[in-house]
Amino acid sequence: MDIYEAIRMRTSVRGYKPDAVEDEKLNRILDAARLAPSGKNGQPWRFVVVKDKETISKLVPACKNQKFLEEAPILIAACGFEEEAYKKMGGYWNSLPVDIGIALEHLMLAAEAEGLGTCWIGAFIEDEVREILGVPEGVKIVALTPVGYPSQERTIRPRKPLEEIVMKGRWEEK
Repeated sequence: MDIYEAIRMRTSVRGYKPDAVEDEKLNRILDAARLAPSGKNGQPWRFVVVKDKETISKLVPACKNQKFLEEAPILIAACGFEEEAYKKMGGYWNSLPVDIGIALEHLMLAAEAEGLGTCWIGAFIEDEVREILGVPEGVKIVALTPVGYPSQERTIRPRKPLEEIVMKGRWEEK
């Protein structure tokens, strides 16, 4: 699968087969995240890979009761250190959420290329996830994603046309 096909086909998966994900595939998608660009090459990310079903079940209430998470054989928490991120992005803010967003999207596109499904999980209670996973204070949990083989046909949702989202040369009111 080429990159453009992976981009076109990737969608949020909310149903997973119980099949284990091969370690080789898991390592390739984690390596894709590792290779992502980051502000000043700070690479401020850390990924907690959870395979233990009991731990994943404990995370469901911390993730706003998204029960489908229990179906996935793997749950990955994308975490990071603000002090390792570029501190003056845009002249005033920290690049950590962007850096981790890029790394997690690399992971998700690589997962798509491997035939795996993912779903960006931003609805969670950070302190509860922190406690369950033993993430130290001061480390930000930015997002989570289940990883596994989809159990159902994917639905590709429509996107706005380029003409609606692209302005050339200068901001234009549409």
